[in-house]
Amino acid sequence: MKKIAVLQSNYIPWKGYFDLIAYVDEFILYDEVQYTRRDWRNRNKIKTPHDLKWLTVPVKVKGKYSQSIGETELDGQAWRESHWRSLASNYAKAPYFKEISKILEPVLLRGDQVLLSDLNRDLLKIICIYLGITTHFRESSEFELREGKSERLLAICLEAGAKIYVSGPAAQDYLDEDLFQNAGISVEWFDYSGYPQYPQLWGPFEHGVTILDLLFNCGPESGSMMRYVHR
Repeated sequence: MKKIAVLQSNYIPWKGYFDLIAYVDEFILYDEVQYTRRDWRNRNKIKTPHDLKWLTVPVKVKGKYSQSIGETELDGQAWRESHWRSLASNYAKAPYFKEISKILEPVLLRGDQVLLSDLNRDLLKIICIYLGITTHFRESSEFELREGKSERLLAICLEAGAKIYVSGPAAQDYLDEDLFQNAGISVEWFDYSGYPQYPQLWGPFEHGVTILDLLFNCGPESGSMMRYVHR
């Protein structure tokens, strides 16, 4: 039975995001919804010798953040060099820094994306290729979107031909499971707990950082630190 997940794009998200992608048959980037400030859409964390550090992509914001994620433009390109320097200065000693850098450089450092969604999608896809994740990507702009949080997600599931909708646990606060069940679609709640620790630089172990931390430290063995990624 076809499983899908529908999730907003994030900037180089943590390993759990990629595990969810690997778990489903089709992953839909939900960037027709409102852009949210100080969220994961345009930033993520790395480890440093001193503490966790945010890498934030500057974006252009109109009014009171009324634009969608898909409409949000990058505010210049100077941030690329800054992010690259931060990654190099904090992960140069990691075993697979050079290997992963060769994959990242064309998109992260030398990329010419104008929209945040394009940047996030391109980074997601190159990392999925490295991890051997073959899940099909689609975008919410391809679908006819309805009003209401649950109704909109259900409509996407129906149009995509899904039988199982896989959601992160945060949606339990609002998702109407009965609505899905009445339409013949099962809801699964993805479990992000129980990931093993791996060799990590700089102090106590931290799960909640960008997947680059895992890739730089474990390289081709990264999938073994996740549940549904196999290489």
